[in-house]
Amino acid sequence: MILLDQSIPENKWNELLRENPHSTPFQTPEFYRLIREIPGLSVYACAVEANGKLLALAVTVVFSGRGLKGFFSRRGIIYGGPLVRQGENDALSSLLEAIHCAIARRTIYLETRNYSDYSAVRGLFEKHGWSYIPYLDIRIDTGNREAMYSAISSSRRRQIRRAAGSGAEIKEASSMADVEMFYRILNDHYRKRVRKPLMPIEFFRRAFSYRFGKFLLVWYQNRVIGGIYCPLLEHHSIYEFYICGLDQEYRDQYPSVMATWAAMEYACDNSIEYFDLMGGGPPDKNYGVRDFKVRFGGRQVEYGRFLKINNRFMYTLGKTGITLIGKLLLNEGSD
Repeated sequence: MILLDQSIPENKWNELLRENPHSTPFQTPEFYRLIREIPGLSVYACAVEANGKLLALAVTVVFSGRGLKGFFSRRGIIYGGPLVRQGENDALSSLLEAIHCAIARRTIYLETRNYSDYSAVRGLFEKHGWSYIPYLDIRIDTGNREAMYSAISSSRRRQIRRAAGSGAEIKEASSMADVEMFYRILNDHYRKRVRKPLMPIEFFRRAFSYRFGKFLLVWYQNRVIGGIYCPLLEHHSIYEFYICGLDQEYRDQYPSVMATWAAMEYACDNSIEYFDLMGGGPPDKNYGVRDFKVRFGGRQVEYGRFLKINNRFMYTLGKTGITLIGKLLLNEGSD
């Protein structure tokens, strides 16, 4: 039986999360409810039930964006990949078919961003028209503080000490004003440098209000100069969803370094098994972000992504034109 959205029993949903090796905060009821309330975003929860148990489930976030850039990047993202019980390939097949029926016409493509190993079901995805895209993930074990710290490169440890000695401090956001200061830095960073879609500010406001994840901010002289937003599963995992820092303006405070270190410390202090720094880029390409992340001692793993193109003409057009559109609409802001 296929269940959609609010028809999915939350107790069974949470049971699947507790028992599943693919669990992430992005497949929780809390994340589903959060996204459902964000203007400009859509979210679909789909589950397969049999004999009173959920066998497979996915939360898909649909981005449609504003203007030309948003139009050419209409997509559905399954952060972390779907939840599926071991050996339940038929349930996964039913889930993929249901997702396609519900979302394909609204999107140019669908993508799973895998934060765990889905190699056992790669063939099944391909059977349903998905392609595997090699993509690296970077993970830091945080169960042992001494081992974690010793794995950090010597230059990175020196930067952490120097920043702390200069007066830079790490504090968890305590007000909406803190979150909005963080967002201003983040939005400027995405608009000028990253040039990729960013969640709207309402996502961050609601995440703070609902206590979904942690905002760990870097302060210097009574000003936020950087920070990191991390969704998490208690006593399990924490994720670098968004990070930013005024690194050029505050060179001696290393705000991006301190923001990453803040999440590592938080994980250690709260008995979290690992810190997932998420995107490490394609393995066959140089990627400066990956170089920055691995110096914190993380191990690189290739969990990859699965991609399903629903409109190949629009997908190809978007791939060739999105860079130009991004430059033309540089001042458009986030979608």
